[in-house]
Amino acid sequence: MTRRPNVLVIMSDQHRYDCTGASGRYPVRTPNIDRLAEEGVWFANAYTPIPVCGPARQSFVCGRRPESFGALWNAGLGLPVGSLAPDAYSWARDLQQAGYATAYIGKWDVHPDADPTAFGYGRYVDAEREYAAYRRLRHPDIRLEGGWRGETDPVPLADSRTHWLADRARRMLRELSEADGPWHLRVNFAEPHLPCRPSEPFASQYNPADVPPWGSFGDTLSGKPYIQRQQLVNWGVQHAGWDEWAPVVARYYGIVSQMDDAVGLLLDALKEQGEEDNTVVVYTSDHGDMCGGHGMMDKHYVLYDDVVRVPLAIRWPGVAKPGTVCGAFVYNHLDLPPTLLDLLGLPLPPHLHGRSMRPLLEGEVPDDWRSFAVSTSNGQQFGLFAQRMIRTADWKYIWNPTDTDELYDLQNDPHERENRIAGPGCGKILSALRRELLGELRRTGDGLVAGHWLEGQLLRGEKL
Repeated sequence: MTRRPNVLVIMSDQHRYDCTGASGRYPVRTPNIDRLAEEGVWFANAYTPIPVCGPARQSFVCGRRPESFGALWNAGLGLPVGSLAPDAYSWARDLQQAGYATAYIGKWDVHPDADPTAFGYGRYVDAEREYAAYRRLRHPDIRLEGGWRGETDPVPLADSRTHWLADRARRMLRELSEADGPWHLRVNFAEPHLPCRPSEPFASQYNPADVPPWGSFGDTLSGKPYIQRQQLVNWGVQHAGWDEWAPVVARYYGIVSQMDDAVGLLLDALKEQGEEDNTVVVYTSDHGDMCGGHGMMDKHYVLYDDVVRVPLAIRWPGVAKPGTVCGAFVYNHLDLPPTLLDLLGLPLPPHLHGRSMRPLLEGEVPDDWRSFAVSTSNGQQFGLFAQRMIRTADWKYIWNPTDTDELYDLQNDPHERENRIAGPGCGKILSALRRELLGELRRTGDGLVAGHWLEGQLLRGEKL
């Protein structure tokens, strides 16, 4: 009997889709992620179901939209919120029961008390705790005081968090490979989440003077929800020009490239162990980062592509067609669970909200593949604010039940600067998008549309 393939999932935190070499958008160098894309399939329209760390990662564990099980925002920051229960479905547990050795290292953010071993992982390295202890021992006198805008980390690259994590993950990968049977390893970087603190040589790799403004920079936010302007005030960036943002973005570029270098160490280790041809490798991120896009910091109260569009590359020699750029709309956290189960020949539970991307990996797009992506947000850090988004190739509609809605003509306004919600000639497309969005929210059990209270906004346009 042929042994099932191994599965290596590498996930970062707040990595924008357009900050990869494979996207061809901005001058960020990511040769190792690009290598995965070139040797496998790069998904040009991959979206997170929600651009918030905790619920996004919980969604990936179970393959369901976070609103369907109460994971609305991050735990531990203000208002209490539900988390995915340890007895809930986990596809990693399916792998474990099928004979896979499973291990997890890095950022968790799924449950405040239960760690990955409660969700199907046999081994767990708490990187946050262990790296903090390592750093205190190696560099007890270093203090970082740059705040959310970041700074250079003076520790040597080998002692940085990215490369410490990669070293631990390489050791774990070797141990798993030397044992008998298939394995699944999940590696979770905390980068490039702000504050960005690259070490040299990556701290000086990008000159702020050479960093181009985002296409959305300079957005006046006119005609958009009030909360977007308040977001600038919340972070104290309402008066920041590009001269202030450019060093922040340069550090973001730098930490992305530094993390990519650490990803390369993992790929090298896989090759050294002779496991390259028998391992499904996935690279993705939980969500993106505004990082100055539309003048904003972080990811709250918006569903711009800056935060909902994510990098996604899948490599598996013999199945994933090398060099393919797939433009179909996919969800990294919802479609990956059924895809991995399908690739491994394991049963697909009927309750999953995504579908297997195997045909896309093989170079085919089924006729019934979805023509849109839906992402959601519920607010949190500065107050609650529900949002639901549907995006097609040409349009994006954002339903803001308690404020003005948003409609963007992506063919003529790819950076989402002009809200066309009241624009002439947009009524037909707006009505169609609202109905499509309502259908998807109902299909996936979103409580926001469980009653009849709000359906008039989507079905009959009952909005000011």
